[in-house]
Amino acid sequence: MPVPDEPVVSSAGPAEVRVRLAHARIAEVDRPEVWIALIPLDEALVAARLVDARVAAGASLPLAGLTLAVKDNIDVLGLPTTAGCPSFATDPAGRPGPAAASAPAIQALLDAGAVVLGKTNLDQFATGLVGIRSPYGAVRHATLPDRVSGGSSSGSAVAVALGIADIGIGTDTAGSGRVPAAFGGIVGIKTTVGLVPTTGVVPACRSYDVVTTFTRDLGLGVLATRLMTGVDPGDPARRPWPADVRLGLRAEPVVAVPRDEDLAALSPGWRAAFATAVEAVRATGARTRTIDMSGMLDAARLLYDGAIVAERYEAVGPFLDRAADADPTVAAIIAAGRGITADAYVADRARLAAARIEALGLLDGCDVLLLPTTTEHPTIAAAQADPVALNRRLGTYTNFVNLLDLAAVAVPAGHADGGPFGVTLLARAFEDQLAIDMAARLLGTTGGLVVPEGVDVLVVGAHLRGQPLNGQLETLGARFVRSVRTSDAYRLVALATLPRKPGLLRVGAGAGAPIAGEIWRLSPGALGRFLCDLPAPMSLGQVELSDGTWVVGFGCTVESGAAGTDITSTGGWLAALSAGL
Repeated sequence: MPVPDEPVVSSAGPAEVRVRLAHARIAEVDRPEVWIALIPLDEALVAARLVDARVAAGASLPLAGLTLAVKDNIDVLGLPTTAGCPSFATDPAGRPGPAAASAPAIQALLDAGAVVLGKTNLDQFATGLVGIRSPYGAVRHATLPDRVSGGSSSGSAVAVALGIADIGIGTDTAGSGRVPAAFGGIVGIKTTVGLVPTTGVVPACRSYDVVTTFTRDLGLGVLATRLMTGVDPGDPARRPWPADVRLGLRAEPVVAVPRDEDLAALSPGWRAAFATAVEAVRATGARTRTIDMSGMLDAARLLYDGAIVAERYEAVGPFLDRAADADPTVAAIIAAGRGITADAYVADRARLAAARIEALGLLDGCDVLLLPTTTEHPTIAAAQADPVALNRRLGTYTNFVNLLDLAAVAVPAGHADGGPFGVTLLARAFEDQLAIDMAARLLGTTGGLVVPEGVDVLVVGAHLRGQPLNGQLETLGARFVRSVRTSDAYRLVALATLPRKPGLLRVGAGAGAPIAGEIWRLSPGALGRFLCDLPAPMSLGQVELSDGTWVVGFGCTVESGAAGTDITSTGGWLAALSAGL
């Protein structure tokens, strides 16, 4: 779908420049199958110039001018939503005409300054992991055109992998936000179910759908994901962050890995690459623990081979029963949900509940689970020759994730069989941040926060990194922020406690000295638990830092301070310990 090559105007703002470069890249790669609806350059430039004008007027737009490719089962204002089926966009009983509003998740990105390039191709009705089940054409891999790109969010992933879009938006029910990331050598973030609203999304399996991001770097994916979370309070599937959500990964995390027999589905090349990835995780300072994940693999089969497929029929089955342009493989999969009885559906939901409890037990004491994202990288010809069995194999390590209420971050981890290889970090529900943090360590980058900001707390003694009580903070999911000093209004005293710890006393401006400490961030609920467990004579209150700001920090009672040994001259607890005090 080439477009005229227009020169970049020297007076153009950053957003306009970025959109022009994106369209130049679209023309250069000439991959029309990526797009179902591409916004013309002149229309995209109007949106870009509005972003530049907002920035010039002083607006703070974290995504200013970044380009967005949206999977065509998600509403974008003014564009039809086909879900990979042309007649669906105009069916009187379906969703006629252009969308009257953008999905809240998309609108949040637009409000942050992103510019939509267009709607992208997908496995029809988000049913598939190959990217070839579409009347708009098979989406070829970005650099290996004889191979599949991965589905169902194929177009969005390839738009990012080709360097056209900065952010690709997909959906993930069975792995559609992760398998394309692995094949494309990019990052895919799939949150806990319910954090990102699915309002304005054509459902695949209503109970398990998630809106996802594709990016070339982890930090941008985290930012986009954070912007999308919780933006539709009216979403009936909404699940807000818990008050005691963990904000950070501990310094020496425990990473669960599967047994050798659980890796039998991998091709030899992908198995060797996964072994290398496990060693890379250990090289970050993490410990690994082998678990039996056969129960998780068994649960994965319930998505398509059990009664849960009734949800796919509920979503679009009646339409497909009469659609002339339905993909035959997709239609057959969804039709299998017709006639499933209520008791069979309830029984399989009960099986999933039991499997979820079993999985949580296996992960007890572990921070995250490391898995190969998929099993191999097939050719388009192989996928066409064996459309069902091969697709099922590709979902071996992805199909169970939403069913068991886990969060996931898919990241590149080298190469195998001549193409990109990827792994996924999985975490318990609402522990998305732990998966992001471990992914960041594996990539050697900074991921940033996807969770709410939390409360900053100053520690000056036994809770410092490397000290005996620091584990209490890590257990609560506290996140190290930075090293600081207090103002000169404080004295530090060594208290007669076990373990040894200091107390901080405010004595007035200029009457003390700056004391070294650390800022740790906790969720409000975690801070409440921390306070409840605080032993005498310690207390928490407002402490002034050297820059004049105030944070919650440790103090001690006047009586205990008077009985302690003054160590203010050392400048901090670690220095006092080094001096033998």
